[in-house]
Amino acid sequence: MNVVNLTEGAEQFTCNAYLVGGETPTLVDAGTVPGVADAVRSHVDGLDHVVLTHQHGDHVGRLDEVLDAFDPVLYAHDDHPRRDGSLADGDSVAMGDETFDVVHTPGHASDHVALVSDRTLFSGDVVVYDDGAFADGSFGRTDAADQSRERLIESLYDLLDRAPETVEAMYAGHGGPFVAGETADESVRTVVERALTRAERREPKYQDG
Repeated sequence: MNVVNLTEGAEQFTCNAYLVGGETPTLVDAGTVPGVADAVRSHVDGLDHVVLTHQHGDHVGRLDEVLDAFDPVLYAHDDHPRRDGSLADGDSVAMGDETFDVVHTPGHASDHVALVSDRTLFSGDVVVYDDGAFADGSFGRTDAADQSRERLIESLYDLLDRAPETVEAMYAGHGGPFVAGETADESVRTVVERALTRAERREPKYQDG
């Protein structure tokens, strides 16, 4: 699968905005970096879908810019003024050359979803490979009033139940991608399990808060 992180190296705070190339060109999250529509256009002529893992500001900051430029179908779990299609648990959505199942994964955000195919996982912020807390399997923040560590833990279990053993690549909302055999000699499942173990300690994600 051809996946390009359009916000890689950005100097301002943003999520990773992934352009998934193929039969159904799709942007997973829009990020906050101005010019993301031009970045999309430098790789593909058009954009069929925009899929939101959740609607935190760092994931939707440039959403209108992308929608205005390409008029794609917008998929999101929660209501949005410009949403065309909902993403409920158990739904499926085409992205690139694969079909992804929707797994509702709240905890970091009530509307959070992960997207998993036979080979690829877009995990949003529920689980990441490397961030400022851990370098090889971390979990989304749950220290805000509307977040829940307990619900995030349940979501990680759900994700492990629903993700096929054949998944070999994980693209998270922050940090770098994980590709089995390239990033490390272990599986995506091992990374998620490690993040779950750390989340279950119920300790602050960042030791200074």
